[in-house]
Amino acid sequence: MTLVDEVLRAMPVIDGHNDLPMQLRAKAGYRVDGLDAARPEFQTDLPRLRSGGVGAQFWSVYVPSDLPEPEAVVATLEQVDAVHRMVAAYPADLALACTADDVERAISAGRIASLIGIEGGHSLATSLGVLRAFARLGVRYVTLTHNNNTSWADSAVEEPAVDGLNDTGRAIVAEMQRIGVLVDLSHVAPVTMHAALDVATAPVIFSHSSARALTDHPRNVPDDVLRRLPGNGGVVQLTFVPYFVSSDLVAWDRAATAERERLGLPPAPAGWPPAPVPGRVAEPVAWPTAETSPEYDAWLAAHPRPSATVAQVADHVEHVRAVAGVDHIGLGGDYDGTDLLPVGLEDVTGYPRVLAELADRGWPAADLEKLTGRNMLRVLRESERLAPEPLWPR
Repeated sequence: MTLVDEVLRAMPVIDGHNDLPMQLRAKAGYRVDGLDAARPEFQTDLPRLRSGGVGAQFWSVYVPSDLPEPEAVVATLEQVDAVHRMVAAYPADLALACTADDVERAISAGRIASLIGIEGGHSLATSLGVLRAFARLGVRYVTLTHNNNTSWADSAVEEPAVDGLNDTGRAIVAEMQRIGVLVDLSHVAPVTMHAALDVATAPVIFSHSSARALTDHPRNVPDDVLRRLPGNGGVVQLTFVPYFVSSDLVAWDRAATAERERLGLPPAPAGWPPAPVPGRVAEPVAWPTAETSPEYDAWLAAHPRPSATVAQVADHVEHVRAVAGVDHIGLGGDYDGTDLLPVGLEDVTGYPRVLAELADRGWPAADLEKLTGRNMLRVLRESERLAPEPLWPR
């Protein structure tokens, strides 16, 4: 048995972010049948989760952040329902989980603990009542923004409008921690990260982010924020999204954007053009296409997009360990939320390759177990202990 096998047996992966519910909506009309067999149109299915050593998964319930907020609430409820139906359809494989004890019971029973995270504060419609209703349905984290500012929190990719959080935002953060919902700071601006840490009374998480010192992307976490994590107890769950882990890819993307502007073409969606993956459907209907031209096609041929690597993902893990400490790292692959992934990490079977890379760099089993799940279990348990009135289902 290899070191990686021993680590995954002792502490399977607790992954912070998987967008399968979004893909179920886009590709299957929310039908959950067939996930116990190979589903090549997805990056995720039950056999591959087991092959990847996943013991617990936060399922993201994401709807676009440019939806009117009342519509976002309805669409998010549909996604929460999809997670509940998925768990009910596979009782031998999945178990709904809200607490650290739930996660440990599911893993001990040979099932994959299924937790729920809302990706974007727009899904709350600025309502504490909606937040509490979601908590009663089993939601354990809310990402404060997605790619648009809310009226109360600033996103990473828009100009700050409320200096991170306004009074409403601080009230929402306080209510989340009062009822045991984790504050997720992926997608938010650095000023929002600091504002949330200023008022947080329980550990926060970054469900799928990487290190900005290594890859200068606005979705990544700056070192001054990482240095505050030990004082808060939170965790950065390192992601596999190539644009967040490869500086070469960020530079290529900026050059491609400039070329499109020069040619008068509209902006391309993130991750375009889609990368073909053996065994996967070539043109997933969930991923938008982009207007092109012979001139732009020629530019693409002359400037092939670089690939991200497992080693680059490991570099980000090591950087966060060096700055924040080994107690503040985790994994959040963002599978089925991106059509482009590093070579060797094309689906949820990839986690052991990251662990093997780190083991080859000398990481001991104890540190690898903290990365795979022990740190997230601690965050869950500490947030439960500090929540005066937890509202998860019992």
